[in-house]
Amino acid sequence: MHGLSSSTLAKLLTLALGVFAVQAAHSQQVDTSEWSCEFCPFATGTHADLSIGAGSVSDDSAYFGDASGYSEEGAFVAIDGDGSITGDTHQLSWHVEDLGLDSRYAELRGGRQGTFGYEVAYRQLPHHRYFTSDTIFRQASNDSLSLPAAWVKAPLTSGFTELDANLMRRNIESERQTWLLGGEYLASGRIAVSASLRREERDGVDLISGSYFTQSSHLPGPFDYVTDIGELGVRYSGDNGFIALDYYLSQFDNNSDSLTWESPFTTVPGAEFGRLARAPDNDFMQLSLSGNYRFASYSTVVAYSLAAGRMQQDANFLPYTINGNLSAAPLPRSNLDADVDTRNVALSLTSRIIDKGRVKVSYRFDERDSNTAQDMWTRIIADSFVSVESETNIPYSFERAAFSLSGEYRLFDSLRVSGGYDRKEVDRDFQEVAEQTEDSGWGRLRWQPNPVIQLSVRGGASERDIDRYNEDFAVMLGQNPLLRKYHLAYRYRRFGELTIAVALPEVPVSLTFKGSYADDEYSQSRLGLLDGDDLQLAADLSWSIDDNKSLYLTGSYQNLESLQAGSEQFDLPDWRATNRDDFYTYGAGFRAQNIADRFDFEFDYLRSDGTSEILLTTATAGISAFPDLESTLDYLRARLTWQRSERSKFDFSLRYQRLESEDWALQNVEPATIPEVLTLGADPYDDDLLIVGVGFRYSIGGTSD
Repeated sequence: MHGLSSSTLAKLLTLALGVFAVQAAHSQQVDTSEWSCEFCPFATGTHADLSIGAGSVSDDSAYFGDASGYSEEGAFVAIDGDGSITGDTHQLSWHVEDLGLDSRYAELRGGRQGTFGYEVAYRQLPHHRYFTSDTIFRQASNDSLSLPAAWVKAPLTSGFTELDANLMRRNIESERQTWLLGGEYLASGRIAVSASLRREERDGVDLISGSYFTQSSHLPGPFDYVTDIGELGVRYSGDNGFIALDYYLSQFDNNSDSLTWESPFTTVPGAEFGRLARAPDNDFMQLSLSGNYRFASYSTVVAYSLAAGRMQQDANFLPYTINGNLSAAPLPRSNLDADVDTRNVALSLTSRIIDKGRVKVSYRFDERDSNTAQDMWTRIIADSFVSVESETNIPYSFERAAFSLSGEYRLFDSLRVSGGYDRKEVDRDFQEVAEQTEDSGWGRLRWQPNPVIQLSVRGGASERDIDRYNEDFAVMLGQNPLLRKYHLAYRYRRFGELTIAVALPEVPVSLTFKGSYADDEYSQSRLGLLDGDDLQLAADLSWSIDDNKSLYLTGSYQNLESLQAGSEQFDLPDWRATNRDDFYTYGAGFRAQNIADRFDFEFDYLRSDGTSEILLTTATAGISAFPDLESTLDYLRARLTWQRSERSKFDFSLRYQRLESEDWALQNVEPATIPEVLTLGADPYDDDLLIVGVGFRYSIGGTSD
């Protein structure tokens, strides 16, 4: 781990001294609650809290920097704050987070109560996957990758004599930016009209695999796409309910319809380049009607939602192959001309039919109807030769219905009984299972004999059944007819939960224990997932030492086990794999307020250990095991706040994070380790990160609501 440089420490010290000087200049408090705003004549009250901070990050880290903004070593400045201006006819509020970091957010809201409102917001979010990836591919354009000029091709990675000389670092990372503009207008006391526009832009580099027959290359694939979403709604509010009509439109635009790369391996003539399609442009529109109504009798509420939508995609197809030496048949049509209709219905009724009981009934129906035409398509194998086989595209459609009935009854003041029944039905087109049903039942007891202890026990079972598994369709898709996909197979599940909560007001200490278990049996499957178990245990203890100090302890354990069977010979089961995952998590924290009437202190520590074991038993090789997958995460945070005055305070913070992981899929796998796969050589996460910071917060105007 790198320590803080002298220049970084100097910057932090300079900032702290400067902020202290500013605060000292304001040590004589000024009441700003009646400040006027020259440009806001309607303002009668002003409030703002502004925090300016600086700090330093000890190291680069893709894992800890993902979505947080703390991905790069060095100093940073962060600005946070919120405020409001309130007038006789208008209100305006703003909120900012992490300005100065890559995870920044800003929001502005305003309007006149009972008349109109508006919102403008911006969010930026980074996504980091690998900072340890190297590649030989150069980005020639937005949709193509090329080899170095001096590259020497070979049939295996061991023959890449120019590999080391041409490797360069290429981070696998991206960034998402979202803009939002929305507003609402109340045409009357009962009618409101709302509209919003949201644009999301994502660009960066993703990890893509580009294959050539038995050889493959990991590609740093650039991408850049935009999603625009618009919503328009009208809502009528009555005395006993509301009704709303909404229109939704989403449009996805990809600035690159393909990625072309030059193969680093030796190939047949004409197959020196490969090309694959990227996500196509598409759009989705939906019209929905929703609302609810409350009946005075029996405290009954009926809610409903009806929606109809359409998905469309007509991006032009790429040619069968980029190999100009092959005589491929013409495409059946220039684009898919995909057209999918969606319909959704949801109804629910909740009623307290008697003083001691209530009941809820709900029904939901979802339909996806694909009108996409089917054609015969000629296969081109690895841009090298034309297959004599043809395939048909398979449009995916389904109908899904769900019914739920639940109720609760108070037997005694200390005992409540509840239970429920759920049924799901699915009808599918062009899949191995056309009809599938699942019935579930559960019951719960909640007992509180006194204010000190509470007990909750819940248990139940569910059975997912199928009409039959279409083995002929599975064979048509190139699958072993004995295979049963886990989401399409028969399954019987048993589950149970236990929660115990104890509160000792005289100590005062509270303790909570939770445990749950689920067992899945796929008793009618010969190949595929056969069994799965999930055990979870968790305990939390909190102690209010006095009015200003508190302590908490927490711990949890989860065990996941599964058994699956497979076949090496595309026949009867001849191997089995047992997977076992164990996760241990525990932590502690301490809070102290008003130390010497000026200081607050917070401390948190968390540790998580995970281990995954994969044991393989085969008819030919006997028992063997993959190397264990392991990870250890430590997180420590300490924060000291100095309340310098009623309106100003300083924060001093320290955060330490460490992650150690072992992953045999990445461990010691360099770009040329696998003979027929050129990888990026990314390493398992092994990061230490120390973040220190100092911040100053100042309040202006009246007290925030």
